[in-house]
Amino acid sequence: MAAKTPIISFKNFSFQYRAQKKPTLQDINLDIYPGERVLIAGPSGSGKSTLAACINGLNPFSNPGECTGTLMVDGVDAPHSSIFDLAGHVGTVLQDPDGQFIGLTVGEDIAFSLENNCTPQPEMKAIVQHAAELVGIENHLGFAPHELSGGQKQRVSLAGVMVDDVKILLFDEPLANLDPATGKQAIELIDTIQQKTDTIVLIIEHRLEDVLWRNVDRIVLVNEGRILADMRPDDLLSGSLLAENGIREPLYLTAMRYAGIAVTPEKHPAHIDSVVLDKADTARLHSWFQAEPLPAPKPAPEPLLEVRDLCFGYNKGQHTLQNVSFSIGKGEMVSIVGRNGAGKSTLSKLICGFETQDSGEIYLNGKDLKDENIRRRAKHIGYVMQNPNQMISKTMIYDEVAMALQGSGLTEKQIQEKVEDTLKVCGLYPFRKWPVSALSFGQKKRVTIASVLVQDPELILLDEPTAGQDFRHYTDIMEFLQGLNTRGVTVVMITHDMHLMLEYTPRALVFCDGQLIADRSASAVLCDPELIERAALKETSLYTLANRCGIAPAEDFVERFIAADREVRAHGC
Repeated sequence: MAAKTPIISFKNFSFQYRAQKKPTLQDINLDIYPGERVLIAGPSGSGKSTLAACINGLNPFSNPGECTGTLMVDGVDAPHSSIFDLAGHVGTVLQDPDGQFIGLTVGEDIAFSLENNCTPQPEMKAIVQHAAELVGIENHLGFAPHELSGGQKQRVSLAGVMVDDVKILLFDEPLANLDPATGKQAIELIDTIQQKTDTIVLIIEHRLEDVLWRNVDRIVLVNEGRILADMRPDDLLSGSLLAENGIREPLYLTAMRYAGIAVTPEKHPAHIDSVVLDKADTARLHSWFQAEPLPAPKPAPEPLLEVRDLCFGYNKGQHTLQNVSFSIGKGEMVSIVGRNGAGKSTLSKLICGFETQDSGEIYLNGKDLKDENIRRRAKHIGYVMQNPNQMISKTMIYDEVAMALQGSGLTEKQIQEKVEDTLKVCGLYPFRKWPVSALSFGQKKRVTIASVLVQDPELILLDEPTAGQDFRHYTDIMEFLQGLNTRGVTVVMITHDMHLMLEYTPRALVFCDGQLIADRSASAVLCDPELIERAALKETSLYTLANRCGIAPAEDFVERFIAADREVRAHGC
């Protein structure tokens, strides 16, 4: 049988950005063949996004730099071609779909490249209709992009790149801004599209377990600008390379390792439904589960934040939130979860005073906040947005953190002491004289937290604190927040990350269509299939593992895992 010709072929390829002292990619040799699905994984700064940008032409044409070696993309000499030429071969779907919209309607947006190519209108309409049907968005062609959900926006972005009949589809962190159920549907959609079109699919993503919901042919592991592994998922997941390079393995595999089960390629570890468990493995899991009693529940804390019968709508007659009531105690760490548009961010705006409720009350330490403006609330309640760049307004780190204390009545010396103490807590003191622009995304996130923390708030609200972070940076941020929590700060997080909710927040508030539909332990939420479906969450693979092994109740098995995982983290293992 004749050997297949690769569609993408790197040969001794290196790339160095103009502003860098050394190459970001070094000596890359990689062939990708027709119809393959490849996951490109690696920690932040590893070079995986640079690799993708070389394939779609952003490097060197938008981001100037020097290439050595060769890179052929569907018969095109990529470094010596152009973005325009490569766009006919590579379709790129960005992490943030809003950044790709150009048209006023869905139909216009999908048709954009066809209009540029002067495609006749009847032909254009037929192509747009076909692309929209492929991704299941054909009933929304007349909608404005801002009227769509996160998952629908992603479908439009995908249809927009498919009208060119590309050979390669490149997804840059497709799950980052989606709720868990929509993320699962996105992976299923990618699977369906590939089966219908036989394109190459390249996925760059931190969330390994979620991508592996559907099969991938290979995982390419990148770090420090080099390819460390190019292996079948079963082979890579059996070894230690992922952990050594800051990539989180699926939770069910971690549980198996905790129970003393040897994870080998023969066990097909790439998916919870395919992993092979013999009687001895099942017995080990049972023994591990029964080895130690679960920790006793803590007494209920004194209430800090109380929300009573809260109702709000952005427009008259609309109910974004309906009759929401709950209480959060002093020193708690709580997740707020639910599908995109469920009302989670609206709730945080009401608590901070950015919006005013139509009815209901919000109390802090027993005091009604109705007469407290945003500035007065900020002394007690800190709010950290998902994107730190939307919060930072000063050039220098010290000035950004000190800004919150201007007009506070403190002397310059007192402000300096307070800012420096806060920077020490946040691990930013060595950088106090640096410009913010010199920091990584995760460090900028800490600057925004420091600018809130310097005011000594009793409660911090964070919107997606770990979005776009690799496992090491994710762990750094969460351990830092947990450290603040042990110092007495109450922490509330809006998140789509089920791992975060499970491992760091004992309690979860679940929202659906503007209503609070559950207030339970995180493990109970992720072991309730009916609640998971209703709130667009995703059940934990630990629940599936417990059911497969006949361990009941599954919720206790999940709690056992959380306790073991905390123990491992505490000892730095």
